[in-house]
Amino acid sequence: MSLSTGSPVRPTVGSESGLEVRTENLHRTYGRGRDAVKALRGVDVSFAAGTFTAVMGPSGSGKSTLLHCMAGMDRQTAGTVHWGATEITALPERRLAQLRRVEAGFIFQSYNLMPSMTVEQNVALPARLAGTRVDWDAVTEALAQVGLADRRKERPGRLSGGQQQRVAVARALFSRPRILFADEPTGALDRSTSRDVLWLLRERVDTEGRTCVMVTHDPVAASFADRVVVLADGVLVDDLVRPSAALIAEKLSGLAC
Repeated sequence: MSLSTGSPVRPTVGSESGLEVRTENLHRTYGRGRDAVKALRGVDVSFAAGTFTAVMGPSGSGKSTLLHCMAGMDRQTAGTVHWGATEITALPERRLAQLRRVEAGFIFQSYNLMPSMTVEQNVALPARLAGTRVDWDAVTEALAQVGLADRRKERPGRLSGGQQQRVAVARALFSRPRILFADEPTGALDRSTSRDVLWLLRERVDTEGRTCVMVTHDPVAASFADRVVVLADGVLVDDLVRPSAALIAEKLSGLAC
């Protein structure tokens, strides 16, 4: 099966499980002087609790930088990032790391799995890093959600790329985070597997009220979101509500690639 080009049906749920993510006058500059690169130029944007938002734009537009700053994985040059009532940009690194482990889950294009660990050990890794007891029933439940409970003793190298990405999704869901950050999570997958991963994210928003922010270059993937924000040259240039893949592609076609 291939991805549909229409917008998915989106049930209405409460948003009490998620957290709002908000930036105010966010700047990120790399380097100094004439060699400085201004990746973000005063971005003001908010992502409501319990919603799924796609962040898009041409290569070099600042979309991944925005995601990494919002996720607390990169430090801003100026401005602030808030998760609910907490200004994460004011936190010391150790406290920020603790907050990320509790409140956020991360999914990346490259999977970032440990090849020497089994599938279930990879899913349990956030708990081990946090120094907390591993709830193996919760690990099995997370793997069941992505259809891989029967592969929990395997190592990642024995799985397909799509299966490895589903393990990465299970790892992100394992601690029941209130925010999910996804950076090109379907970029290395075929269309059918991409659809499966996108529906997993969509379902977590719809059934559990999680907040999901996803960077993608694919209009079809973005059409699974409630909203699409578009960046160009480090600034917000468009904001689309429940757009179709065709409308997203049309909007992006006017931007330099």
